[in-house]
Amino acid sequence: MVDGDDTPKSGRHLWGWDDRGHVVGVAVTATSDRGAVPVHGSLAVHPGTFDPFTPGHLDLVARARVMFDQIIALVAVNADKQPTAEATTRAVNVRDAMPAAWGNVEVDTWTGLTAAYCLRRRATVIVRGVRTAADLRYEYQLAAMNEQLGIQTVWLPSRPQLAATSSTVARAYRSAQSARPSHSAGK
Repeated sequence: MVDGDDTPKSGRHLWGWDDRGHVVGVAVTATSDRGAVPVHGSLAVHPGTFDPFTPGHLDLVARARVMFDQIIALVAVNADKQPTAEATTRAVNVRDAMPAAWGNVEVDTWTGLTAAYCLRRRATVIVRGVRTAADLRYEYQLAAMNEQLGIQTVWLPSRPQLAATSSTVARAYRSAQSARPSHSAGK
């Protein structure tokens, strides 16, 4: 990412380029002597199936909540996926994972396009995590479509120590753990 400074009043812009030279990952924040502060009145949405909500998801919300006035962790209902729990149960699990002190974080559920939810709630930013170049290529396509609707996308790279754990990996681990025979069986 490159740090550019347009004007003192507009804040700072962070950007990068994909492998075709397209500008990606634009983020706008105000700055102060303490560093980046939330843009006043900003509302961002971090969507995901959250099946389960992983430490990587929590880390993204933690970082996003200091960039924006309010962040919504949106539990997405996707007909193409077969989650292990209902959306309301997943939403409760996400809420339970959040520290009580995070007053600017909301959890909601939605069936349909994330962009439609953002338009309904007047959110202008979608926050997405990226772990790999393949993630970025996929996310770029979604971001381009959402930008046509006036919704910007901010990508936050996964921290290296959290990048290997996806919800798919977490589900597989949980399934393997439940399938293991108990050592106390037969005693």
